[in-house]
Amino acid sequence: MAVDRETLVSELLQLGVRPGGLLMVHASLRAVGPVDGGAVGLLHALRAAQGEAGTLVMVLGADADEPFDAAETEVDVQDMGWLAEVFRTQAEVLVSDHAAARWGAWGPLAPELVAEPPLHDYHGPEGTLQRLVDHDGQVLRLGADPDTLTLTHLAEYLADLPNKRRVRRRYVRADIGEQWIESLDDDDGIVAEPDYFAAVLASFLAAGRARVGTVGASRAELLDARGFIAFAVPWLERHLPGAK
Repeated sequence: MAVDRETLVSELLQLGVRPGGLLMVHASLRAVGPVDGGAVGLLHALRAAQGEAGTLVMVLGADADEPFDAAETEVDVQDMGWLAEVFRTQAEVLVSDHAAARWGAWGPLAPELVAEPPLHDYHGPEGTLQRLVDHDGQVLRLGADPDTLTLTHLAEYLADLPNKRRVRRRYVRADIGEQWIESLDDDDGIVAEPDYFAAVLASFLAAGRARVGTVGASRAELLDARGFIAFAVPWLERHLPGAK
């Protein structure tokens, strides 16, 4: 039986989603299970829990196999999930114009979150992730893979580690053609250490730093963005190769 919106809203509020707050979401629709209205129904439940003063944000990315258009290029659902693609298509959602790190946001803070993304080092201190932290945002994980916590990329930039791997990648845009973008390596990691995204999240959860519950049929984890960064930066500095 599909879960109705009222039940979802109640579960989200009980978990600790703040009305009027800023919320980033990573979700597996399959894990959440049947919801009234499907993906759109889940999005509206999230917005209802937040209220009109709240802002919802998701990382969208793009399909790198085609010329990038911020408004039209579909999400790579294999990497980002179907909910991100449905979110992108909602009339209220604003998107950032960045071929390597497109974001979508819905709510009062949306214009600030997606405005003028830095071309290089887009997950660093000048990007949307830092804006999420600055506004005391929360991160909600609904059955998401443990290695998909995008906020960890900001911790990679802030951590004091030598010889972080950098990459320079070619993108093709529909408007200007070829474009080269430089950043820390956000595909294979800044060091040759497998699964450290999952490891830092597991340590954070084991320390009791997140709120854990159930939303729909999924395990739900709610993280304070500022608190996660304060935990993750020294964790990376202690555990990754080259750490002092």
